[in-house]
Amino acid sequence: MVLICYDGSPDARSAIERAGELMAGEPTTILTVWERYTEVLARTASAVALSPGFPDSEGIDELSQKNAEQVCQEGTDLAKRVGLNAQPRVVAQTASITNTVLAHSEAVGASAIVMGTRGRTGLKSLLLGSVSHGVLQHADIAVMVVPSPEIAQSRQRQRQEHASA
Repeated sequence: MVLICYDGSPDARSAIERAGELMAGEPTTILTVWERYTEVLARTASAVALSPGFPDSEGIDELSQKNAEQVCQEGTDLAKRVGLNAQPRVVAQTASITNTVLAHSEAVGASAIVMGTRGRTGLKSLLLGSVSHGVLQHADIAVMVVPSPEIAQSRQRQRQEHASA
């Protein structure tokens, strides 16, 4: 079983496409993680001051979950088109996205985790955190991190420039 993290981004699409090239026919779970409204508020104390009255957190969560289900189905459909034997799995974040991914890799009996990366470096990486970095550091199974298309093209150009210099 392969677990592929999918958030709808071009990076996540690339991860599914690459997994299809390398792992066609494999049983695959496409995982989309969504975040409860109260978790978002807990991280951004100023959001409470900015929001008038008390928002309908249950309604917001319901919409967030529905959106995650649509995103996950999109990823599952893509995975099937590239030859993976895929099924969707949508879960609410617990503790952190990294911990949620790792917990669900165990829950589905995954032998590998596949995910995209935006290729952030330096200060951006430190400030924004990195799910792929966290999964790499804490997983006890194989992890394949697929660079974003832009990062991959940039790296290829750099290698070509160095080769011709």
